[in-house]
Amino acid sequence: MSATADHAETNLAVRLGFQPDQVVQELGYDEDVDLELREAIEAATGTELVDEDYDDVADAVVLWFRDEDGDLTDALVDAIGFLEEEGQIVLLTPKTGRDGYIEPSDISDAARTAGLSQTKSVSVGKDWNGSRLSTPKAGSSKR
Repeated sequence: MSATADHAETNLAVRLGFQPDQVVQELGYDEDVDLELREAIEAATGTELVDEDYDDVADAVVLWFRDEDGDLTDALVDAIGFLEEEGQIVLLTPKTGRDGYIEPSDISDAARTAGLSQTKSVSVGKDWNGSRLSTPKAGSSKR
């Protein structure tokens, strides 16, 4: 990969909201994920992605999700449990025409049901779309 392409990928990770020193937990990893995007996230944060076994809260969650992976709302609710307050979820779903494609309206409905706000959608590679989802802002205390 050229330095220019590498820089473009890192900028994509930054556009998705990843920042230096963030702990990013990755859920739904499989052989079909976009390895360049994973590397770009690690470059932007300066840290390696952590997996499902990570036992602390994360600043962000990367959720690779395909139609056959089950219920999207449940997966989003589970992902929220891994986050710091005001954390973000980057939901990555296959593009139109790819195996596992999910309708944008289904993503929007699942995010809303899970209590998330969809703030940005972006193409993140040849096979994946990304949706940046935010948790409700701190203000209500969790007990």
